[in-house]
Amino acid sequence: MRGVVWAVIRREYLQRVRSRWFVIATLAAPILMLALIVIPAVMANQGSNADRAIVVLDRTGGLYDRVEAGLDRAGYSVQRAPETPDAEEALARRVEIGDLGGFLVLDDATLSRGEARLVTSSRPSLVRQVAIQQVFVQAAVAVRLGGDDASLGALLNGGDLKLELLSDGGAGVNDPAFAASYIGAFLLYMTILLYAVSVMRSVLEEKTSRVVEIVISSMRPDQLMLGKILGVGAVGLTQLAIWGLAGTLIIAAGIPALLAANPAFSQLSELREFMPGLGYLGLFVVFFLGGYFMYSGLYAAVGAMCNTDEEAQQAQMPVIFLLVIPIIFVTQVIDNPNAPLSVALSLVPLFSPILMFARAATGAAPFWQVGLSVVGMVVAVVVIAWVAGRIYKVGILMAGKRPTLPELFRWVREA
Repeated sequence: MRGVVWAVIRREYLQRVRSRWFVIATLAAPILMLALIVIPAVMANQGSNADRAIVVLDRTGGLYDRVEAGLDRAGYSVQRAPETPDAEEALARRVEIGDLGGFLVLDDATLSRGEARLVTSSRPSLVRQVAIQQVFVQAAVAVRLGGDDASLGALLNGGDLKLELLSDGGAGVNDPAFAASYIGAFLLYMTILLYAVSVMRSVLEEKTSRVVEIVISSMRPDQLMLGKILGVGAVGLTQLAIWGLAGTLIIAAGIPALLAANPAFSQLSELREFMPGLGYLGLFVVFFLGGYFMYSGLYAAVGAMCNTDEEAQQAQMPVIFLLVIPIIFVTQVIDNPNAPLSVALSLVPLFSPILMFARAATGAAPFWQVGLSVVGMVVAVVVIAWVAGRIYKVGILMAGKRPTLPELFRWVREA
């Protein structure tokens, strides 16, 4: 039996990984991620050094030091202009000939109303305008209120609410964890659906082409179904592993390159603190496998009982609803992970791959609930495999109209 199943696994795996679309889809995600890092760096370097050079004309007598430090962190080369009667005219001529990117005029209006003038030869991007405005406004507030720049900067940036949950041993749950749980849950939904549908299409393709009649002569239907599910699942794990490794390498090498290209992206260095760890990746793999085996069994049964793509599209709707329901509730579950409804929904085996992962990724789900959901998924996989195997055994060789629900019960009872 092992040799027969292994032959099916090998065929399903090699047939897909050697296809043109698998290569394109596998390479597209890393290339897109690389583009999101490289393109901003290239655009940041498009301007000449003169565009990054800015002169500050400080007529307040007390803002220059703070403004210089802020603009330096934003990636500008800052110089101080001496106060002379024709200072602005001289600086304007330097801007016109391209020797200077622009100059910033600070005066009494900057201290009183947070207003300043930026003189340039071309309109800067909105991001640059906001960055420069934030620098001199923060400097003006610091001068008027007193205190150190670090404390005032943290205050002006909105502060920070640190949440401590006594039920979780004082561990804080922050926004990046919630974002990571939502992104991971959505990826689970997409990957489970994608690869489970691949199983259905593989079954339907062999059934409609009559190839299955030849294959069944040398193996049992349950062996063929198991081989297909394991083979397509191996393809999914391969693709996810390539994406994960490529993403890690791109971020690890891309963030330093982006920082070197433009110091204004200094906040990106903080992203490393929120990169998924081994525990997060382990949870993702466990719930992906659980969800994939459950839904691939259902989709294999759908493919076996249908005769055309149109029939399969209609028959798979109840299965899609089972995947859509947890996606509808995932935001509420992440927002309130320990509510009774959130706990109950996440323990439903068909919903656990998405909802329990979302709760576990935030650290809100106790270990025993995660373990219980895994046990529930294992039991569901066995039950679904038993039911789907009997539908598959009869339906794979059946032709004609799609069976009704009573006929499916009869297939399960008599197979």
